[in-house]
Amino acid sequence: MIEYIKGNIAELSPASAVIDCNGLGYFVNISLNTYSAIQNLSSVKLYIYEAIREDAYVLYGFADKQERNLFILLISVSGIGGNTARMILSALSPKELANVISSENANMLKTVKGIGLKTAQRVIVDLKDKIKLTDGSGSAGGIVSQNSEIQEEAVAALTMLGFNTAASQKVVFAILKDEPQAKVEQVIKLALKRL
Repeated sequence: MIEYIKGNIAELSPASAVIDCNGLGYFVNISLNTYSAIQNLSSVKLYIYEAIREDAYVLYGFADKQERNLFILLISVSGIGGNTARMILSALSPKELANVISSENANMLKTVKGIGLKTAQRVIVDLKDKIKLTDGSGSAGGIVSQNSEIQEEAVAALTMLGFNTAASQKVVFAILKDEPQAKVEQVIKLALKRL
């Protein structure tokens, strides 16, 4: 099992990172929370979860162990796969997710794409005794240059997460019209709630 990958960031998008470890590049799926934490770094240490399936070998990376532990708990729930768990962790910070589960706020979980009422209730029932409220570390974004750059990056990330490109562009454009100063991760989080 891989515990973590430490190396230089070769490529980075809000949905994935390529970490160069002595000439070997690891493609790692990441959440928006992890993206926010590592976007201004040149080298990084990501805690890894390996999903080994018959047709794929997928790595999920997290900036801290708390987020990885939440991911592991989420995928233990029936009906929640790796991409859905990553989507939940992109829409909510670890602290917000812990609060949502402990307060049994199924409506907040339902705002995440792919999560219906039954799945949200199942997540809460399965995890409310396993999740302890802990201090979440909120890390702010980076320097924002132009709306068009943010729009392109947000749409690319949403497309990589499996959303329709045209629908993503429409939602991202609407968000940037309302909030022109929003950072890319904020735009994506808002878009995840609207798509």
